[in-house]
Amino acid sequence: MNDSNRIVFLDYIRVAACFLVMLVHSSECFYGGGGFGLATDMALVPNEAARFWVAFYDGFIARTCVPLFMIVSAFLLVPMKPGQTMAGFYKRRFLRILPPMLIFMVLYCILPPLFGWMSWEDGLHDLKMLPFNFPSTGGHLWFMYPLIGIYLIIPVVSPWLEKASAKDERIFLALFALSTFIPWIHRFITSELWGECFWNGFTALWYCSGYLGYLVMAHYIRVHLGWNRKRRLTVGWTCFLLGSAFTFLSFWQKGTPGVPMPTPDIEWAWEFCMPNLLVSTFGLFLVFSCIERKEAPSLVTNISKRSYGMYLMHMLFLIPISMLVVGGDTANPLVPMWLAIPLIAVATYICCAVTTKLISFIPGSKWVIG
Repeated sequence: MNDSNRIVFLDYIRVAACFLVMLVHSSECFYGGGGFGLATDMALVPNEAARFWVAFYDGFIARTCVPLFMIVSAFLLVPMKPGQTMAGFYKRRFLRILPPMLIFMVLYCILPPLFGWMSWEDGLHDLKMLPFNFPSTGGHLWFMYPLIGIYLIIPVVSPWLEKASAKDERIFLALFALSTFIPWIHRFITSELWGECFWNGFTALWYCSGYLGYLVMAHYIRVHLGWNRKRRLTVGWTCFLLGSAFTFLSFWQKGTPGVPMPTPDIEWAWEFCMPNLLVSTFGLFLVFSCIERKEAPSLVTNISKRSYGMYLMHMLFLIPISMLVVGGDTANPLVPMWLAIPLIAVATYICCAVTTKLISFIPGSKWVIG
């Protein structure tokens, strides 16, 4: 995108969402990451301080990071440009995201054994399994697969979005909102819902669910939502605070200190396509859309351009930084818990920003950091 054509508030969202991703993983150090930001299938909240500050930083503040990235991508890409073909769209998008993704997937197989974070046997196993999924020390790369899925579906839904009325899109968004309750129905009522059974895993709302809903929401906000700035701020902050309060309380209520439990149990309301996250993400996006500056400071623009590379590499910095700050004892880090989590995130963010800036001076750097 030419700098003169940049949508300023989207640059601010990228800069913020990139930091929020790192804040999420910094928080994981203190309940499910073995002390260095890698989530496992079991969680353990060590004390009351961790219970509160993880719920605050990860649940209340940062949990909207993933859907915000999805909305930004959709906001810019749908509907497709006139005359753009499916093949042309795929070529442009995947040439941008796949080479850096593949490079870092390999790095996450090779560097952790070199650094002593895992065995060479595990690293080589991750390398062998790359055609099928992300490496174990690159767990944050799970996001790339839903993003790829969104890119794959955009040429299919784009013609509909060009012709759809505001009412048409509201109907779809209502179905999407209903689908966000499915994880809770699965957990609290029945594991088989609306046609699900051992020979069918697709519910009646399967095709109205998932991150496609955020794509349609982005288009609706851009094209059909004519609210003035005051209303966007009022509704935006209200939705963000209400949704985030629920997300905070869900973890705080479940996370009994000293009691190990499966991570999905303590994160029962933390999936990104759940009602509370839908509400808070919608709200925060509205708040950001009220930024009316004609251009952002150069620092914001530059970090926005490099945010993809920062996201890809951040665990390579976050792991050693968290090891230093945690000091081997999640209950008693080297600094108080309220400071430890943001400290890890800020230090990681700065390291990634500097590293991507240095890499950007190398010819062909777009193939590495996007």
